[in-house]
Amino acid sequence: MCVAVIGGMNRLERHYRQEATQAGVELRIFNESEVNIGAKLRHVDALLIFTNKVSHRAKKEAMNAVKGRSIPVFMEHSCGICTFRDCLNCLITTQGGISKCAKP
Repeated sequence: MCVAVIGGMNRLERHYRQEATQAGVELRIFNESEVNIGAKLRHVDALLIFTNKVSHRAKKEAMNAVKGRSIPVFMEHSCGICTFRDCLNCLITTQGGISKCAKP
């Protein structure tokens, strides 16, 4: 399973990767402005957008890239490790389904 992360903090990238590895998930991180991000998101199984650390343009381009593809999208304001871990756990337990996981 491949998950793309849009936004987040550079200093937490190592921790994001560790959590993804522990969960058995391949991770693609885009926390800086990327050229043609839509093409890079074509083969992901899920999308996580940290809304407090991403530009409106990048969010819009990412949403347009996955639109109509039945790819689950998680939008979280907080970009901490616990939030990331919760999203991964939700994704794994629902096997990429569209069901919304409960917020604490």
